[in-house]
Amino acid sequence: MSTPLPTKAIPAKLGVGPHGLAALDYSILQQCMHCGMCLPSCPTYLETKRERHSPRGRIALMRAIADGEYAVTREFGEEMYYCLGCLACTTACPAGVNYAELFETARADIEQHRVLDTPARRGIRWFALRLVFTRPRLLKVLGRLLWLYQRSGVQTLLRKIGLFSLLPRRLRELEKQTPEVRTQFSDSLVKEVEAPYGPKRHRVAVLTGCVQDILFSEINHATVEVLRENGCEVFTPRNQYCCGSLHAHNGDPEAAKDLARRQIEMISPESVDAIITNAGGCGSHLKHYDTLLADDPRYAARARIWSNKVHDIHEWLVKISFRKPKEAPQQDQVITYHESCHLCHGQKIVSQPREILRSLPGMTLRECAQSSHCCGSAGIYNLTQPATAASLQAQKVARIRETGAHVVATSNPGCHLQLQIGLRDADDSMIEVSQPVLLLARAYAEERRHRTMKR
Repeated sequence: MSTPLPTKAIPAKLGVGPHGLAALDYSILQQCMHCGMCLPSCPTYLETKRERHSPRGRIALMRAIADGEYAVTREFGEEMYYCLGCLACTTACPAGVNYAELFETARADIEQHRVLDTPARRGIRWFALRLVFTRPRLLKVLGRLLWLYQRSGVQTLLRKIGLFSLLPRRLRELEKQTPEVRTQFSDSLVKEVEAPYGPKRHRVAVLTGCVQDILFSEINHATVEVLRENGCEVFTPRNQYCCGSLHAHNGDPEAAKDLARRQIEMISPESVDAIITNAGGCGSHLKHYDTLLADDPRYAARARIWSNKVHDIHEWLVKISFRKPKEAPQQDQVITYHESCHLCHGQKIVSQPREILRSLPGMTLRECAQSSHCCGSAGIYNLTQPATAASLQAQKVARIRETGAHVVATSNPGCHLQLQIGLRDADDSMIEVSQPVLLLARAYAEERRHRTMKR
């Protein structure tokens, strides 16, 4: 049984830096030239056209706090939680501003000053960040209970008799978005160690994630299968911890650091050639354990090794020259691609997923307009900012439908769910939402089926 994290909701010491924005390396705050190149890429600025809702406006507020000219107020807190944290501004910025560190430091400062604090919010944060997402077995128990509620017919019955119509409007909307929990989680689908199908070329570890494990465990299974097809022995630890990205992005860096240490203990980075992740948001955070634990004398050196070995699955497959499949599960389909923000902007992985999609026989990749524009998921953004999230979701769904694609592929569980809900709400059941690695695994499986039939 894992050792529980401290249950105190807000630790005394918070902030990526020792004391938040006021103690942050000032050169990071000075990087912004106020040129405005970030404005056309920022989803919240495009929604409102207000300077304060742009990266440039937010950095100006952060700098004013660091200079002692402005306090951490509730208004500042609301502004920083209105930001999606999509990092599209970092791709557009000619000065290379480290917005990710500014963003996480600002949110930690907000939590330290408790400017948004209410009993309900404090309880929700404790339940989610300190209880559920630090205890993998508890998360699975909750997932199994939700699965039982869905599969037993209770959910259908309650919807049929209209019980949910008695709920407040916001809760009714959230209930409709309840995701479908998978029958089997990743530990039931893959063994702890899986041998390659051919000669062994590499030994890798696979991270199953939290949401991915509960809602899209078939993608974890597919990830292991494509690795085995490409000469990898795959180590998948049981009952994996959360990577800590949810905590880092929501102002709880101490919990994020603790979870990073547990990940390094769970998968010794010295023992594998690569550590594979298939979720864009998780991967962006996992690659920065070196900076997160830079001041930890016990873990800093191992964290550097860890960060060097973390690879997104698409990045790794292209790096090792993955084998292109020869058989198509389905013929003559059009596929389009929605880019996860933290895969394309956070990790700068753009061409590799497309290379995999173009390798699929029987499928034609048709580009989607604004493929890298945020879909509105952004972690829990669709829960905290439902209006803006819904607007971005509707825009994304419209762009996808314009392509005429049969399949839209994406590489983050939040995006995957957001697109599924958006297409369902648009009454479009003809477009399948999938993942490049899942499609590659299907093509490999079709090859094996053809080989078996020829024998």
